[in-house]
Amino acid sequence: MATRRRPMSEINVVPYIDVMLVLLVIFMATAPLMMQGVEIDLPNTDSKPLSNEQDDPLVITVDDEGRIFVNTGMPRAGEEGTRATIYSLADQAGKIIDARPDIAVYVRADKAIAYGEVIEVMTVLQRAGAQSVGLVTEPVEEL
Repeated sequence: MATRRRPMSEINVVPYIDVMLVLLVIFMATAPLMMQGVEIDLPNTDSKPLSNEQDDPLVITVDDEGRIFVNTGMPRAGEEGTRATIYSLADQAGKIIDARPDIAVYVRADKAIAYGEVIEVMTVLQRAGAQSVGLVTEPVEEL
C-alpha cells in the first residue's frame, strides 16, 4: 500500500519577501529622481500657515529668472507645473478659474524677483477672474 502525502498547510513567504525587497530597491533608486522642480528662494516672514480647506489650489510660481509656472495643487517635489509667459498666463489661469470659480489662487515668487514682476503676475490673475490672490512665504527660522 502506498503512503499518502499529507497536504502542506504552510505558506511559503520567501517569494513574497523577495518581491518586497525588489520593490524597495526600485523605490529607493527612483525617489531621488523625483526630487526635481522649480528651485525658488521664498522670502521668510512671520505669517500664519495656509489652511488645508482648499484641496487643489491654483499656484503660480515665479523663479529667480522670472520664468512663470502654472500648477494646480500645492507644488510637490518633482512637479514644476506648466510653463507660461505673462501673456499666456491670463488665458491658462482664466480657463482654470472659469471651471472652478471658488479656487484659491497663490503666487510663489523667489525673493530675488523684482516687486513689479510679482505685481504684474497678480494683476494678470485678477483680470483672469481670481477673487483674491495670496502670497506664499517660508516661516522665519527661530534661533
